[in-house]
Amino acid sequence: MSLLVVGLSHRSAPVSVLERATLSADAQIKLLQDTVAAEPAAEAAVLATCNRIELYADVDKFHAGVAELSTLLAQHSGVGLDELTPYLYVHYEDRAVHHLFSVACGLDSMVVGEGQILGQIKDSLARAQELHTAGRLLNDLFQQALRVGKRAHSETGIDRAGQSLVTFGLEQLALGAEVSDWARGKKALVIGAGSMSSLAAATLARVGIAEIVVANRTADRAERLAEILNEGGDVSARAVPMDSVSDELTRADVVVSCTGATGLVLNAEAVAAARGSVAQPGADEVPPSRGTGAAPAARPAGSATDENCPLDLAPMPATPGFSVLGEAAVAGMAASELEQHAAWVDNAPRPQSSGSVATVLDPVAEADTIAALAATAAVIGRVPERRRPEPVAEIPRPTPSLFLLDLAMPRDIDAAVHRLGGVRLVDIESLAEASADAPMAADVDQVRRIVADEVAAFGAALRAAHITPTVVALRSMAAEVVAGEIARLDGRLPGLDDKQRGEITQTVRRVVDKLLHAPTVRVKQLAAEPGGAGYADALRTLFDLDPETVAAVSRAEESTTDEKDRGSS
Repeated sequence: MSLLVVGLSHRSAPVSVLERATLSADAQIKLLQDTVAAEPAAEAAVLATCNRIELYADVDKFHAGVAELSTLLAQHSGVGLDELTPYLYVHYEDRAVHHLFSVACGLDSMVVGEGQILGQIKDSLARAQELHTAGRLLNDLFQQALRVGKRAHSETGIDRAGQSLVTFGLEQLALGAEVSDWARGKKALVIGAGSMSSLAAATLARVGIAEIVVANRTADRAERLAEILNEGGDVSARAVPMDSVSDELTRADVVVSCTGATGLVLNAEAVAAARGSVAQPGADEVPPSRGTGAAPAARPAGSATDENCPLDLAPMPATPGFSVLGEAAVAGMAASELEQHAAWVDNAPRPQSSGSVATVLDPVAEADTIAALAATAAVIGRVPERRRPEPVAEIPRPTPSLFLLDLAMPRDIDAAVHRLGGVRLVDIESLAEASADAPMAADVDQVRRIVADEVAAFGAALRAAHITPTVVALRSMAAEVVAGEIARLDGRLPGLDDKQRGEITQTVRRVVDKLLHAPTVRVKQLAAEPGGAGYADALRTLFDLDPETVAAVSRAEESTTDEKDRGSS
C-alpha cells in the first residue's frame, strides 16, 4: 500500500488561509485530472469541505509524491506554495487510513461527532469514480470509511458529543438560551440552496422558525427547497431571487448564508442600510491585541512627536480614561515594546493630578483593561495618552435583533458586521473558537477504539489482497502443468476410455490442490500481518512465476472492481 494524503484543515491552518484556499467544483476536477497525470500518482480523490482540503493518492514514491501533491494543491487553490506549506499535514499508509476513518466518524470535525462529513466523503468518492481517478485502493478505502463512519454513529453515542455545524451555530446565536425558545416565531432568510443551506433550512424548520425565505441564484433550486419545506407542514416557506435579498433583510430575524460565491454576498453597508444599524464596538468585537504586528494607529493631524520617547510615540493631551496599556493595544505594540515605553513613562515627568493613585494590575485585569480601552479608543477615534490605567466602563451594546450565521468558506458575510449595533454574527472563525472548548463525550474514546480496529482490519485485508494475484498465478501455473501431463498421458496410453481418463485427471488435480492448499492459505495469513508483503515475492521466486502473469491477474481484478464500483455509484 502506498496511500498518501496531503491536506490542510481548521486544525492546521487559520481561517484566513482556509478561506483563500477553497476549491471550486471545476478546480477539484482539474486537480484530480492533474494528479493522476503526474508521475508519482496512480489514483486520486479530493475531499473538500468548508473547513478542510485533502488530496488522497496512491503513489509509488513517498517524497516525490509529497512534493507533487503539495505543489498541485497550491496551484489549484490559488495560495502560493511557500505560504501554504507551513499549514499542510501529510499522512502515509496506515496513518492515512487512520486519518480518513477518523474524519468519517466526525472525530476531526470542527464540531465533534457531526454526521454531514459522511455525505461529503460519499460525494468525493462519486466524483473520483466519475472521472475514473479512483482505482481499487481508493474505492476500497473510501467505501470502508463510509462503513466505519456509519458504524461509529450506530454503535456509540458520538452524536451526543457534537452536532451539525448548523445546530452548533444556532446555539451560538441563541447565547445560551434554548434554541427552540429563541427561534419560536422568528422569520429566517436562507441564502443558497446547496447541501449546507438545505440542512440549515431543515434545521430552522425543526427548531420552530415560523417562516423561511430561500434566496438562490438558480431559481429552480430555491423553489424546490421551498416546496420540500412546505411539504413538512411545520413552516411557511417561499423562494425569492437573489436581487430580493436586500428587501428580505428588512423583514428577517435570522439569516443563514452558505453559497459558493468567491466574494461577499452581504457587506456591512447593506446590512446596516436594511436594519438602520450604526457601527458600535462592544463585547462581541475583537479588540486589537499586543504582539500581532498590526500597523500602528494613525496619529491625529497636527500632533507632535515626543523626541524623548524611544518608540517615537506622539504626546497626547490629558484625557480621563486612557493609559499606556490602551495605547499599546490600539497601536498593536509587542509586549517588549510596551515594557520599554512603560519604563520611559515611569521615568518621565507627567502632569500632576490631585488624588490620583497609581494602580498596578495583575495580568488578567491588565488584559481586560486593554480590551476595554481599545474599544473606547475605537469610538473616540484617537490614540490614548501616556498615563497609568484608570477604570473604564464598557460601552453598552444593544440587544441583537438580527442574527446572522455565515457557514460559507470563503465567507459570505462581511466580518465588519460585528461592529453593527443590534446585529450578532456567528461565522466559521467564531465557531472554531467556540468549539475548541466544547466538552468531549465519553463515547469519543469508544469511537477511537473502533477506528483503531478498523484500520488494522483494513490494512490486513489490503496486504492479503496484495498477495492474491500471486496465489492465483501459482494455481494457474499448476493447472497448466496438470493439463500438460494429462496430454502426455494420452500420447502414451491412447487406449484409455473417457471414464479412465477422467478419473486420472481428477486424481492428479486433487493431489495438486492438496499440496497447494496449506501453503497458499498460510501465505495469505502471513501476508495479512504487518511486514507480510515479502511473502508474495518469496512465492514468485520459489515457483519461478512470470511477473507479467501476476500483473495480468491484478489488472483483471482491478478492471472487475472498477466495473462493480461504477455500477453501484
